[in-house]
Amino acid sequence: MPRWVSVGSPDEIPPERVKVAVIGDKRIAICNAEGQFYAIDDVCTHDGGSLDQGELFEYEIECPRHGARFDVRTGKALTLPAVFPVKTYPVKVEGGQIKVEVE
Repeated sequence: MPRWVSVGSPDEIPPERVKVAVIGDKRIAICNAEGQFYAIDDVCTHDGGSLDQGELFEYEIECPRHGARFDVRTGKALTLPAVFPVKTYPVKVEGGQIKVEVE
């Protein structure tokens, strides 16, 4: 059953930055893109690299290993070598906390 998990306050993630939240056995990258928060699996679908170590450009995050880019809003792989999307999670800001919905 899905549940909302607090992962920190909005002040902890400046614009164009990423913070990793560990929820159970998942590493989820919380991205502040253009002042909105998005959550994706913190793993490149090309080779398993940590996306939080890459650059965030507007709504795109770049894997630091081979340069694959993903849309943080949809998870869609935008450039090779990645062809598969990353999983995304619903996010809301409530009561001064960023919350991510996980199963």
